[in-house]
Amino acid sequence: MFNNGVYTAEKVFTGTEWLYEHAIIVQDGWIKDILPTQKLLVPTTKAYNTLIPAFIDIQIYGATNKLFSVYQDVDSLQKLYEYCLAGKTNYFLPTVATNTYETFFNCIDAVKSYWQQGGKGCLGLHIEGPWINTIKRGAHVEALIHTPSIQQVQKLLHYGKGVIKMITLAPEICNQEIIDAIKNDGIIVSAGHSNATYQQTINSFASGITAVTHLYNAMSALQHRQPGLVGATLNHSSIMASIIPDGHHVQFEAIQIAKKIMQQRLFVITDAVTTTTAGEYQHKLVGDKYESNNILSGSALTMEKAVHNLVNYCGIELEEALRMCSLYPAQVLGLSHELGMIEKGYKAEFVEWN
Repeated sequence: MFNNGVYTAEKVFTGTEWLYEHAIIVQDGWIKDILPTQKLLVPTTKAYNTLIPAFIDIQIYGATNKLFSVYQDVDSLQKLYEYCLAGKTNYFLPTVATNTYETFFNCIDAVKSYWQQGGKGCLGLHIEGPWINTIKRGAHVEALIHTPSIQQVQKLLHYGKGVIKMITLAPEICNQEIIDAIKNDGIIVSAGHSNATYQQTINSFASGITAVTHLYNAMSALQHRQPGLVGATLNHSSIMASIIPDGHHVQFEAIQIAKKIMQQRLFVITDAVTTTTAGEYQHKLVGDKYESNNILSGSALTMEKAVHNLVNYCGIELEEALRMCSLYPAQVLGLSHELGMIEKGYKAEFVEWN
């Protein structure tokens, strides 16, 4: 977030258009006004070449050799924030994959402590699993995967009130009572690590699930007689889905196909992990991706690198690639009225773009 001041730029991408030779006036962390530089009546605080809306990563697990699920402390979140900032990302949802309830509780405590100590950027917690389908578990620990009781769900929701912002689950594993309990707590329910049929998926979209986690990966595929979760997502009118554009999780041509069909419903996550030798997920860097027990387990992406990949390998226009990393994640989180754009009345969350 920028401090009070006047910031000029040769080019500003607002999220919808390019402005040339404009100034952004910031007051108390919010954009008070945007106007041509020739109309300025006050001195410039700092001048830039190009400014764009800051990115938002709603699925990232750790950085700098501190996986959050292993090191459940404020320092892990600070390192995550610094990693995100280096990739033009001002906001993030630290994510914990299938684990013990004790781990979830400790991570919730860490987020609370981070906020109490003035930590920046963390919007809350994304819990991925353990209420998923073992058939589509990917690198998730099978022994910890289970169908929860409503009591287990309520206990986690109560403990994580105000902290948990998103839960990824398999809709065929969790009944309507569970989905309702999560949704009624103001938490985004995302379908993932699921072997749901096309019809099961469509029914879940109609009953409270509003997003899909890492399209194509760890889900029932699109087949001509069994369209699966992928087919239901592509064929829906409003469901939004994340995707990991690192060239390993999804072939770039598959991203092109999804983008042509889904348009503004497709957004980016990094799914980034870090090297760790402890805990349930011992990620090892292999080339420019991570593996755990010889299974693809996470990316080495930053959101900035994701934009380059989308433009250079998927043929997506720069402006749209930027929206996929800023405006569209903000929409998923219900924050597009204040994040993801450089507009009057929005938070002063913009970054320099080279």
